[in-house]
Amino acid sequence: METRRLGRLEHRSSVLVYGAAALSDVTQDVADRAVQQLLEAGINHVDVAADYGDAEVRLGACMAELRPRVLLATKTGLRDAEPARRQIEASLERLRTDRVDLLQLHAVGDLAELDLVTRPGGALAAAVQAQEEGLVGAVGITGHGPQAAATHLEALRRYPFATVLTPLNPLLWREAAFRDAFGALRDEVARQDAGLMVIKAVAHRPWPSGEQDGQAFTTWYEPFADPGRVKAAVSWVLDQPGVTALATPGDVRLLGDVVAAERDRSSAAEAEAALVDVAGYASPFVDA
Repeated sequence: METRRLGRLEHRSSVLVYGAAALSDVTQDVADRAVQQLLEAGINHVDVAADYGDAEVRLGACMAELRPRVLLATKTGLRDAEPARRQIEASLERLRTDRVDLLQLHAVGDLAELDLVTRPGGALAAAVQAQEEGLVGAVGITGHGPQAAATHLEALRRYPFATVLTPLNPLLWREAAFRDAFGALRDEVARQDAGLMVIKAVAHRPWPSGEQDGQAFTTWYEPFADPGRVKAAVSWVLDQPGVTALATPGDVRLLGDVVAAERDRSSAAEAEAALVDVAGYASPFVDA
């Protein structure tokens, strides 16, 4: 699998980051097979979070094999320093490790959330302290929603986050306001030599109204399931300048198609053409 430099962290990250939200509600046997699958595919970067159900526990059971082979990232979604510190320590315990390589402030998708985490006594203070104590190697930021790129640009003005994890896919790019915000974020990421990773690459649309129960996948949005469209979506994102990697979607059954897509990419132009007339293609951030 192709690797790219994750900014000033210097890690040569696989262009697929394993999105361990896929392990939030699976058995240990399923998780064990998923870990073997990601390692065999050449993925060397695993992204989990404290609020991904049992995902940290599932990874922790595999940590002896995983730890020497991957950049390990987790997240705190809490906003106050003291609870965030306790959550970081609990994550280390669940992951069965004394250190993670990257601790990210989770789901910071608008300025109100950014104000909460960066204020005195906010979660950023806990993350920085944990870094100073050697519990985490670096501090990053993540977020969802249409304001995420603009919010993450402001975040980089307030603090030199080592990484940013933000939404990007061909449909979102068609909107001028999103394009401008993402372009400005990408420029600032490059100026600070941070790492830029993206989410929602293979999102098709929100789950249609009435289909929230009995969904085909455990993702909170409806993903592309057709291998040709997965290939187009993955190819397009990985052809965008400045992007280090995309996070794989949160269902263990989707990893194989995403890995296959990375191995057999088309050009961005071909990918865009393959997705231009997709029925129901919509931002995952709009209401169903």
